Amino acid sequence: MVPINYWAVLVSAVAAMGLGYLWYGPLFGKQWIGLMGWSKAEMESKMKAGVGPQYLLQAAGALVMAYVLAHSVIFAGSYLHQSGVVAGLEGGIWSWLGFVAPVSLGSVLWDGKPWKLWAINSGYFLVVLIVMGVILGWWA
Repeated sequence: MVPINYWAVLVSAVAAMGLGYLWYGPLFGKQWIGLMGWSKAEMESKMKAGVGPQYLLQAAGALVMAYVLAHSVIFAGSYLHQSGVVAGLEGGIWSWLGFVAPVSLGSVLWDGKPWKLWAINSGYFLVVLIVMGVILGWWA
């Protein structure tokens, strides 16, 4: 059995949610809303309608991502002979490069979304996976 630090997984998931708040709020929120094709009024309407279930599902997704990344960090440690923060960085970067970046390209290639939107969305996941990896590697 792989030794997973569940506190590190929980803290990683909370960090992902906090980063999401910053990323899609003060940092890139206005650009993201525009690139999604929404008006400010549409966004406010979505918020008034209630986003509680979406946040709960996103939090569950962040927990799953942190749990799976914890395995990747452990495997990176043994395969790449790294440990701690370095294993976390490598696990996060390689996970993004191998899974998030290629899969999310479909939004540009097939859905007609702009590259700038891809950069904002996939950039968020790159930062999240790096932060999660550092937390998981440091706390291992």
